[in-house]
Amino acid sequence: MLSTLPHPEVAAPAARLALKTDGTSRGFLDGAWWPRSRDLLIELPALTDVLDPLWGRITRIAVNPEHWPVIPRKVPVDGHIVKVGWFAPEIDPHKLLLLLYGTGRRDLLIIPPETGAESAARLMAAASGHDGPPLTASALIAADEARHGVLAPAGPLDPDEAWEYEGGASAGSAAVPEQTGPPGRASRLIIGM
Repeated sequence: MLSTLPHPEVAAPAARLALKTDGTSRGFLDGAWWPRSRDLLIELPALTDVLDPLWGRITRIAVNPEHWPVIPRKVPVDGHIVKVGWFAPEIDPHKLLLLLYGTGRRDLLIIPPETGAESAARLMAAASGHDGPPLTASALIAADEARHGVLAPAGPLDPDEAWEYEGGASAGSAAVPEQTGPPGRASRLIIGM
């Protein structure tokens, strides 16, 4: 008789985010999210795990279906269900709209999962900067592509970069406040890089 061994629980990697933390959002975006895949059932729980304590409980999320092969209607997250909707013409294809219980709405730039680390870092910095980008999410991505070329990695990846690019988490994933505004307070929070 075969016995089955218990499978160890493997924690999902932390969401890769850069968020404004100055309290007053200026610009069109509140930060940037760089998902590891185009699977919302896997990606959204990690995202809400980080954002719920920072912004308040996320109740609804809306995306443009252009870059998501499957959009679930509901996603179970830690302790509650988040409803997911899609709106093709109304939402920028590179933006995630989050509705928060009792506190309003936040918008994040969605950096395509296949984006190279350098491009992603530039986009995260632009979307989470103190003054915010004066561009929509798609315009911000197009401007970065025009200045620096394609968003995908340019050449072969070393093993650590390949691990990150394919959805793995680096050992150094953590929340790191970055000082970019007035002295004494961070204006950007970088998570999971």
